[in-house]
Amino acid sequence: MPMTAPDYARYFAPGTAFSYEDGLTGTISLAEVGELALPTGRVVACDPFVHLGSGGIEPFTTAVAPGRYPVEAAVATLVRPGAETGPHPHTRIAAVRLVLKDTPAVSWELALLPGQDAAELGDDEFFGYGVDAGTGCFCDASAEHAFPGTEDEEGAVWAAMETIGHGPAVFMAQGEDGHNLAGFTSGWGDGCYPTWIGRDEAGEASCFVTDFLIVPADRIEPS
Repeated sequence: MPMTAPDYARYFAPGTAFSYEDGLTGTISLAEVGELALPTGRVVACDPFVHLGSGGIEPFTTAVAPGRYPVEAAVATLVRPGAETGPHPHTRIAAVRLVLKDTPAVSWELALLPGQDAAELGDDEFFGYGVDAGTGCFCDASAEHAFPGTEDEEGAVWAAMETIGHGPAVFMAQGEDGHNLAGFTSGWGDGCYPTWIGRDEAGEASCFVTDFLIVPADRIEPS
């Protein structure tokens, strides 16, 4: 059967701890990315440095009410026991959540693009978006052409990315005509990453979560 969603509530609970088989350990903290404008409610998740302005961006089939919504990142601080620590912790963005409602998700489904059918997936397969520049984002479908120069390594997205420094690897880019974009580095880097829709008890979408596959779901320590 297709990949099943882990317990993302744990991914966004500060202090959640996990480990890898090689002894590397991780602890989750949260970072606010910012408030995302969704003037059409058509949500896009993609690698902005590859896809913005390409004409090939498609929104998910599940739309939301137009508005402004907070975006937050689950940041994993990784430590190898016994290893010397440098001046800056080793952090990776484990997952990012676009929060639509302040209600807990009780069920999860893959966020799909037009033409995708989860029933066609094989064992542990998923639909996701490709990352070739180590970065992902959430934005509104109408913002695709609001960040000129991105494909030429210039403009607002590149400028925002360069402000990260040694803090959590997240940023907000301000585009033309009031559009913005919530950006973040993608886990270990390039790859393909799933986005999930969490639904609350009323069956309404409460969040979108992109999982960068940093946290081994079967090795999370009991809370």
